[in-house]
Amino acid sequence: MSPDQIGHIRSTWALMLASRDDVAEAFYNRLFEIDPAVKPLFANSDMRAQGDKLVQTLAVVVKGVDDLPRLIPALQALGRRHVGYGVTDAHYASVGAALIWTFNSVLGENFPAAAQESWTTAFGLLSQVMIEATRQAA
Repeated sequence: MSPDQIGHIRSTWALMLASRDDVAEAFYNRLFEIDPAVKPLFANSDMRAQGDKLVQTLAVVVKGVDDLPRLIPALQALGRRHVGYGVTDAHYASVGAALIWTFNSVLGENFPAAAQESWTTAFGLLSQVMIEATRQAA
Protein backbone atom coordinates (compact mmCIF):
# COMPACT_ATOMS: atom_id res chain seq x y z
CA MET A 1 0.00 0.00 0.00
CA SER A 2 1.24 3.47 -0.81
CA PRO A 3 1.92 6.14 1.83
CA ASP A 4 -1.08 8.11 0.52
CA GLN A 5 -3.36 5.09 0.88
CA ILE A 6 -2.09 4.45 4.40
CA GLY A 7 -2.70 8.11 5.24
CA HIS A 8 -6.28 7.91 3.96
CA ILE A 9 -6.94 4.79 5.98
CA ARG A 10 -5.54 6.22 9.19
CA SER A 11 -7.18 9.62 8.89
CA THR A 12 -10.64 8.23 8.13
CA TRP A 13 -10.31 5.63 10.87
CA ALA A 14 -9.53 8.38 13.38
CA LEU A 15 -12.78 10.06 12.37
CA MET A 16 -14.70 6.78 12.62
CA LEU A 17 -13.54 6.17 16.18
CA ALA A 18 -15.53 9.19 17.32
CA SER A 19 -18.67 7.21 16.38
CA ARG A 20 -17.44 3.78 17.41
CA ASP A 21 -20.77 2.35 18.65
CA ASP A 22 -22.68 3.77 15.70
CA VAL A 23 -20.11 2.29 13.33
CA ALA A 24 -20.59 -1.26 14.55
CA GLU A 25 -24.38 -1.02 14.61
CA ALA A 26 -24.54 0.56 11.15
CA PHE A 27 -22.11 -2.02 9.77
CA TYR A 28 -24.05 -5.04 11.00
CA ASN A 29 -27.42 -3.60 10.02
CA ARG A 30 -26.11 -3.00 6.51
CA LEU A 31 -24.42 -6.40 6.33
CA PHE A 32 -27.67 -8.16 7.25
CA GLU A 33 -29.53 -6.03 4.70
CA ILE A 34 -27.05 -6.80 1.91
CA ASP A 35 -26.71 -10.48 2.73
CA PRO A 36 -29.54 -11.84 4.91
CA ALA A 37 -27.96 -15.31 4.78
CA VAL A 38 -25.21 -13.99 7.08
CA LYS A 39 -27.57 -13.09 9.92
CA PRO A 40 -27.98 -16.67 11.24
CA LEU A 41 -24.20 -16.84 11.71
CA PHE A 42 -24.67 -14.27 14.48
CA ALA A 43 -27.76 -15.84 16.07
CA ASN A 44 -25.94 -16.68 19.30
CA SER A 45 -23.74 -13.60 19.36
CA ASP A 46 -23.81 -10.69 21.74
CA MET A 47 -23.90 -8.00 19.07
CA ARG A 48 -22.39 -5.37 21.38
CA ALA A 49 -19.40 -7.65 21.95
CA GLN A 50 -19.31 -8.48 18.25
CA GLY A 51 -19.21 -4.77 17.43
CA ASP A 52 -16.33 -4.34 19.85
CA LYS A 53 -14.46 -7.16 18.10
CA LEU A 54 -15.06 -5.52 14.74
CA VAL A 55 -13.68 -2.19 15.95
CA GLN A 56 -10.70 -3.87 17.63
CA THR A 57 -9.88 -5.85 14.49
CA LEU A 58 -10.08 -2.77 12.31
CA ALA A 59 -7.87 -0.89 14.77
CA VAL A 60 -5.21 -3.61 14.49
CA VAL A 61 -5.40 -3.43 10.71
CA VAL A 62 -5.10 0.36 10.72
CA LYS A 63 -2.14 0.21 13.07
CA GLY A 64 -0.35 -2.41 10.94
CA VAL A 65 -1.36 -1.28 7.47
CA ASP A 66 2.14 0.03 6.79
CA ASP A 67 3.57 -3.47 7.44
CA LEU A 68 1.02 -5.89 5.98
CA PRO A 69 3.37 -8.93 6.01
CA ARG A 70 3.43 -8.66 9.81
CA LEU A 71 -0.40 -8.96 9.85
CA ILE A 72 -0.52 -12.09 7.70
CA PRO A 73 -0.29 -14.71 10.49
CA ALA A 74 -3.07 -13.03 12.48
CA LEU A 75 -5.23 -12.70 9.37
CA GLN A 76 -4.68 -16.34 8.47
CA ALA A 77 -5.70 -17.40 11.97
CA LEU A 78 -8.77 -15.16 11.78
CA GLY A 79 -9.71 -16.66 8.42
CA ARG A 80 -9.37 -20.20 9.77
CA ARG A 81 -11.55 -19.34 12.78
CA HIS A 82 -14.21 -17.94 10.48
CA VAL A 83 -14.49 -21.30 8.71
CA GLY A 84 -15.82 -22.72 11.97
CA TYR A 85 -18.43 -19.97 12.12
CA GLY A 86 -19.77 -20.92 8.69
CA VAL A 87 -18.22 -18.04 6.74
CA THR A 88 -17.83 -18.65 3.00
CA ASP A 89 -15.74 -16.88 0.39
CA ALA A 90 -18.82 -15.00 -0.84
CA HIS A 91 -19.38 -13.46 2.59
CA TYR A 92 -16.19 -11.43 2.28
CA ALA A 93 -17.68 -9.43 -0.59
CA SER A 94 -20.74 -8.64 1.53
CA VAL A 95 -18.56 -7.59 4.46
CA GLY A 96 -16.45 -5.36 2.21
CA ALA A 97 -19.54 -3.71 0.74
CA ALA A 98 -21.03 -3.16 4.22
CA LEU A 99 -17.75 -1.72 5.47
CA ILE A 100 -17.44 0.82 2.65
CA TRP A 101 -21.13 1.73 2.97
CA THR A 102 -20.65 2.28 6.71
CA PHE A 103 -17.70 4.60 6.19
CA ASN A 104 -19.69 6.53 3.58
CA SER A 105 -22.72 6.70 5.83
CA VAL A 106 -20.86 7.84 8.94
CA LEU A 107 -18.29 10.15 7.34
CA GLY A 108 -20.16 11.52 4.32
CA GLU A 109 -18.00 14.10 2.59
CA ASN A 110 -15.14 13.23 4.94
CA PHE A 111 -14.83 9.91 3.08
CA PRO A 112 -13.58 11.04 -0.34
CA ALA A 113 -13.11 8.72 -3.31
CA ALA A 114 -9.39 8.33 -2.59
CA ALA A 115 -10.13 7.11 0.95
CA GLN A 116 -12.78 4.73 -0.36
CA GLU A 117 -10.31 3.32 -2.89
CA SER A 118 -7.70 2.93 -0.14
CA TRP A 119 -10.07 1.02 2.15
CA THR A 120 -11.30 -1.10 -0.76
CA THR A 121 -7.72 -2.01 -1.66
CA ALA A 122 -6.80 -2.79 1.94
CA PHE A 123 -9.90 -4.90 2.52
CA GLY A 124 -9.29 -6.74 -0.75
CA LEU A 125 -5.74 -7.63 0.28
CA LEU A 126 -6.70 -8.65 3.79
CA SER A 127 -9.72 -10.68 2.78
CA GLN A 128 -7.67 -12.50 0.16
CA VAL A 129 -5.23 -13.63 2.85
CA MET A 130 -8.15 -14.83 4.98
CA ILE A 131 -9.82 -16.63 2.07
CA GLU A 132 -6.61 -18.42 1.13
CA ALA A 133 -6.19 -19.50 4.76
CA THR A 134 -9.72 -20.95 4.78
CA ARG A 135 -8.99 -22.92 1.64
CA GLN A 136 -5.85 -24.34 3.19
CA ALA A 137 -7.77 -25.28 6.32
CA ALA A 138 -10.51 -27.08 4.38
